[in-house]
Amino acid sequence: MDELLKILQTNALESRENLARMLACPVAEINERIAGFEKDGVIRGYQAILNEDKLGLDKVTAVIEVKVTPQREGGFDTIAERISRFPEVSSAYLMSGTYDLLLFVEGRTLREVASFVSERLSPLEGILSTSTHFMLKTYKRFGVLMRQDKSDERLSVSP
Repeated sequence: MDELLKILQTNALESRENLARMLACPVAEINERIAGFEKDGVIRGYQAILNEDKLGLDKVTAVIEVKVTPQREGGFDTIAERISRFPEVSSAYLMSGTYDLLLFVEGRTLREVASFVSERLSPLEGILSTSTHFMLKTYKRFGVLMRQDKSDERLSVSP
């Protein structure tokens, strides 16, 4: 992967001047490369990684495994793209193994997510089965630890 992309993936807020310094190239070249990545769809957006537990949001996230029948025209892509359009689906992946698709679904309550699965997802043509897992606590997200170590400057006491 391009070194510029690696740095942006770690910290998208890094200034263009620092990026140029780190990569030993002019700021104009950094601006050009980033613009090119955005235009080509390599960079799809920028997001802050939030510790949602600290926000006290009323939100439930479920990981749903889905077994589907591939369509004659389009294989898994057609049904995956259709499922991905639901606003409740935050991420969707084609997987190897027992299940074909892995979905991350968000709702306000367990009942809301269960309702989405039973009333909107499962009845879709081509859906053979689902397995839903509710996320209880996040320890690490997108490579970032959610727990901050509290620094204790006191010396440890040993017997």
